[in-house]
Amino acid sequence: MFPYKLVFGKACHLPVELEHRALWELRQLNLDIEVAGTSRVKKLHEPDEFHYHAFESTRLYMERMNMMHDKNILERSFKHGDVVLLYNSRLKLFPGKLKSRWSGQFRVVEMHSTGAIDIASEDGSRKFNVNGKRQKHYQGMAEEDNMISTLYLKDP
Repeated sequence: MFPYKLVFGKACHLPVELEHRALWELRQLNLDIEVAGTSRVKKLHEPDEFHYHAFESTRLYMERMNMMHDKNILERSFKHGDVVLLYNSRLKLFPGKLKSRWSGQFRVVEMHSTGAIDIASEDGSRKFNVNGKRQKHYQGMAEEDNMISTLYLKDP
């Protein structure tokens, strides 16, 4: 292949001094077809590699954040007879601003496979079905009552 065709893409017979000058230019540019082809392929793959590394970095970051988030989630498993509090989502922002959003003491009556729970009020007058994610275990008065009664028994 003639150097002129390499540079300009078409065949042309040039005087010898121009051909030598074209060869000299090719040596200056280091225009080896094999090397030029591989470098062009490498340059074509650089954005894909950059995209892959960015994607991998994002995936690792998300895994770490999910682990940190999941570490703070408490697993709530209820069983028949547990005392629970119900999250009151209908409580408005301004009226009764300092009111607690967790209401009542309810007993778990039945658990469903879908995550729904049947609960009843302590006196048994009201029974209703609620989402299991809107409840938490009640850990209040039972321990405190026992502790107060033992304190009074030891004093006299």
